[in-house]
Amino acid sequence: MFLAPTIPLQFPNPIAIGISPNIPESDSLSLHPHRLPKCLFKSIMRIPKKPASFCLALFSPDLSTSPSSLSPPFRFASAILRKSDRSRSPGKRKGIHTLGGFLELELSLVHCTALLFGTSGGSQLHASYSMEKGYETAVGGDNSSPFSHMGSTDGGQQPCVWSSPQGGCKIDIRKQIFCNRSLNMKNILAVGFDMDYTLAQYKPETFESLAYDGTIRKLVYDLGYPRELLDWSFDWTYMVRGLVLDKKRGNILKMDRHKYVKVAYHGFKELSKEDKVGTYGNTLIRDSFDEPDYALIDTLFSLAEAYLFAQLVDFKDKNLEKIPKGADYSVMYKDVRAAVDLCHRDGTLKQMVAKDPKRYINEDTTIVPMLKMLRDSGRATFLVTNSLWDYTNIVMNFLCGSRALDGSRKCNFDWLQYFDVVITGSAKPSFFHEGNRANLFEVEHESGMLLNTDNGSPMAQVGSSSPRLSLKGDKACRVFQGGSVGHLHKLLSIESSSQVLYVGDHIYGDILRSKKVLGWRTMLVVPELEREVELLWELRDTRKQLRKLRNERDLIEDKIHHLKWSLKFEDTSADEKQKLSSEYNALESERDGVRITHQDAQRECHKMFHKIWGQLMKTGYQNSRFAHQVERFACLYTSQVSNLSLYSPDKYYRPSEDYMPHEFDIIPL
Repeated sequence: MFLAPTIPLQFPNPIAIGISPNIPESDSLSLHPHRLPKCLFKSIMRIPKKPASFCLALFSPDLSTSPSSLSPPFRFASAILRKSDRSRSPGKRKGIHTLGGFLELELSLVHCTALLFGTSGGSQLHASYSMEKGYETAVGGDNSSPFSHMGSTDGGQQPCVWSSPQGGCKIDIRKQIFCNRSLNMKNILAVGFDMDYTLAQYKPETFESLAYDGTIRKLVYDLGYPRELLDWSFDWTYMVRGLVLDKKRGNILKMDRHKYVKVAYHGFKELSKEDKVGTYGNTLIRDSFDEPDYALIDTLFSLAEAYLFAQLVDFKDKNLEKIPKGADYSVMYKDVRAAVDLCHRDGTLKQMVAKDPKRYINEDTTIVPMLKMLRDSGRATFLVTNSLWDYTNIVMNFLCGSRALDGSRKCNFDWLQYFDVVITGSAKPSFFHEGNRANLFEVEHESGMLLNTDNGSPMAQVGSSSPRLSLKGDKACRVFQGGSVGHLHKLLSIESSSQVLYVGDHIYGDILRSKKVLGWRTMLVVPELEREVELLWELRDTRKQLRKLRNERDLIEDKIHHLKWSLKFEDTSADEKQKLSSEYNALESERDGVRITHQDAQRECHKMFHKIWGQLMKTGYQNSRFAHQVERFACLYTSQVSNLSLYSPDKYYRPSEDYMPHEFDIIPL
């Protein structure tokens, strides 16, 4: 933070503001005190929209130079730190109003203790601000909000990568990379990426709706389902990752890390606690909740099919005669999966995306700077995707390609300069098995023709005496289709699997296999994390109150158990028993009141994250099964792949300390 020299100005009230001398007089800050009691007064401070640095000095004109002679000191507090309106982003706070070319901030000076510096000029509080989108004013050098910086210094137009002059700033918590296992990036020689839902973040309101509509048409026209399905609509906000589909019973489940079912629906009808326990809790052998009887919704691609499965369950229960003969719940799920596969095989989805990528894919201008920074740091970069070359080229052109003068995208192969190796049609997760013997073909960029290779080395074609090269130049990116991880290691000259960091969005297809089978270092992309941490911050006081209510319930129940024991076993007089009974009844009544209050508050907190499934990473007070998988298999996790650009390419990622239950109340958090 830049601390400008302080130039005191004269005001009728005991307050002064220091202004950097390099700010034009017309752009200076001005204060207009109101007539309020001495312990509290409000001022209107006009701040230029462009970034500036300043410091505030609080002093009384009639004080001596000795700090001990100060009247009760003051603390500077900003009214903009109020809880924000939920409809606004955390960077936009109430109390900030635009007035012409300035922003008007309502500020309060509160009568309280402050830290004093020096022996004259009173108490100084330093502040810096940037009124760009996504920033908040920091007061006293202590920014209490975690949403201070969005990794961009001009409202998101230009990426503020770590290597830029503006880089290295505090990172908004929504953009941070969270660490489960220590990872020293100095040991990483190659960084790889998945494409779909990792580099390319699809818009669920358009892309998932497109997938849903295509699946419906396949069910009706190819698999014999009734035409009334064509009138159905898709709510893309209803399903979340981490759910489990019970194919046999038609149920959708959310469970904790111990695989205890906490939320359960049959179609769209919630199961009662008794039905839930009777189905999943009263068994001699615990269910594994894995294939073939269950389906895991662990990728964003699966949300549309999960929603359609729930619709079909409801439809079957109400219209048994309209469902194809012999189609039970598990058959219906199998049909949904078949319809989804048909959409992918016949190109229905990809043709629509290729026509208008902007409609279906989010633009991210920080991807290219991130890739450049990684390559400039001496690391190899690679892309491994299950999509074929034609579609991969379209999507990557949209994300990384150059623009024409009119702003339109030029479809070429310029984006390949950001990668050393690209492997399409990889057939993950089988790609990660060392025993995989799939052939590796080189792809000719222009025609898409596949060329035979000898484990990646060019081969002479029949009738030719020398290998045909698809590209000129030793350092040009080579594009392949198929193959296995062994081919990739050879192409990148990787000697140890721990030298590779792979970034993906799919727990099973990208992260679990690459981690368990190979020992690659892994980073999981969880776009839902941005909203999750934002709500966690907003609800932090509510969650503290929930914890207090839970502890209060425990204390009351302990007292009840003790009184019950005394009434049953202790030899007491009739009057004493009557007194104990009255106390027992009063405690039971109090317990019921606290229990209802706690349950209602917990339910409301639950609904703030999602109206049905609650917090993504929690199920009740336990980590959800999805969170457990993230913790087990992802070394790092974050909301967007481009968040890598906000950190040093040589950063040492260190996890936070683990706490056992016996440590939680002893070690201050």
